[in-house]
Amino acid sequence: MAAITLDREMFCNKVTACWLGKSIGGTLGMPYEGRTYVQALTFYDPVPTEPLPNDDLDFQLVWLKMVEDKGRWPRLADFAEYWRKFLLKYPWNEYGFCRRNLELGLGPPMCGWFNNYYVDEMGSPIRSEIWACLAPGNPQFAASLAWMDSCMDHAGGEGMWGEMFWAAVQSAAFVVQEARTLIDIGLTMIPPGCATARVIREAMWCHRFGVDWGRARQRVHQIFGHMHAQHGPPNHGFTVLGWLYGKEFGDQLCKAVNAGYDTDCTGATLGALLGIQHGTRYIPQRWIEPIGRGIKLHEYTGDCDAPADIDALTERTVKLFERLSGSLPTPVSLGSGTRGPEPTGLSLWRHELVEECLSRDLRTAYALDGEVEIILHYGGEPVWRAGQSRRVAVTCEREGQVLTLNKARLSAGRGYEVRPCEGEPAGAFVVTAGDRAAGTHLDVEVEAGGQTCRASFVVLGEEHAEGFPAAAQSTWTGERIPSVF
Repeated sequence: MAAITLDREMFCNKVTACWLGKSIGGTLGMPYEGRTYVQALTFYDPVPTEPLPNDDLDFQLVWLKMVEDKGRWPRLADFAEYWRKFLLKYPWNEYGFCRRNLELGLGPPMCGWFNNYYVDEMGSPIRSEIWACLAPGNPQFAASLAWMDSCMDHAGGEGMWGEMFWAAVQSAAFVVQEARTLIDIGLTMIPPGCATARVIREAMWCHRFGVDWGRARQRVHQIFGHMHAQHGPPNHGFTVLGWLYGKEFGDQLCKAVNAGYDTDCTGATLGALLGIQHGTRYIPQRWIEPIGRGIKLHEYTGDCDAPADIDALTERTVKLFERLSGSLPTPVSLGSGTRGPEPTGLSLWRHELVEECLSRDLRTAYALDGEVEIILHYGGEPVWRAGQSRRVAVTCEREGQVLTLNKARLSAGRGYEVRPCEGEPAGAFVVTAGDRAAGTHLDVEVEAGGQTCRASFVVLGEEHAEGFPAAAQSTWTGERIPSVF
């Protein structure tokens, strides 16, 4: 596939504008988060003196450190490791249930959906920019990285599709200017029938056929609105309305935020996108002056070696991009001038990596032994009931390539029986719970890819089978949950 050359000065400028727009939009919208009625902002109100702390940015600072530390593209197990290190204090909604599941011993993507009502919310769509900046001009790869990220707390939900959409749009925006083309590229990367795709098409339809902003906002609210202001689909619709209907940077941000709902997120996502699309020249100084270029972490974010300001964040982002750029599906280098791809070119529209992500089994957990990912396919929820038998399977991958298992062994703790599935390849087992289904470990040992690999996975007992009422756990305030053992 033909390589891409990005003008170095332009790329650095766009990355700076991305993080600057993120900070501006999040600070503008933060005071109005949760209001599901229309606002009338034309500027910050109140006018701040510094940027407001926001998880929209902080999670991405953790992922930046993760990729820097690993020195390679991330694996699912890496996300779980760094969430445990730096993000476990976050108690809200999808974050809270991810935390709970990690503390129970469940890995991704299982930790992202088990008992988690909030898979359709905005916690993951707000952290798409890091993947766009590390994979510019590679929208399907940026979307596949967003798929992994969103597995932590939105597996299989609209939050997953939202992050994949925005990561693809923002990645393509490094080389494409026209908004409708960017939206079409983003829609190529998500299921066509999901609510996120449908609300974005509705916003585009309203703009194309001359529906005024107020009526368009009302249509999104009435058709796709929700009892929770953080529900993903209406917020994506409002972000697109601000993008398409606004006349310039400030007007675009205000139109997105004035629509209401999760206003810090809609403002931050649109601000970052406009920065990538147009660079720093598009951001008026009057929007920068009140908050400056500093970075202020949320109190729940762990000490992740965060950069002090936007310029330091840009420097680290660009340095990490250069470290990994040669391994992108469409290699990207920095030089003098920009060459390729054309907006209609094949590389921007390819989505086989995304199709591979969408075909993956979410009833799994991933563990890492060296460079080999060991995957346990639970065959359902991670809960066994007394006397229940279930087929489980173990598979292995290295850098996305499936490895042939030469041997596989699975053992369980007391009270469980494990036997290989007769007539099936290595890696398939039947696990049967005893009369009292308590929690246990499933310990795996496999020979694959010329090495022996080991991992341990969690099985939950019946005490975890009842779940939680929908929408009732808006904040996880319980004490730290001990392991099931």
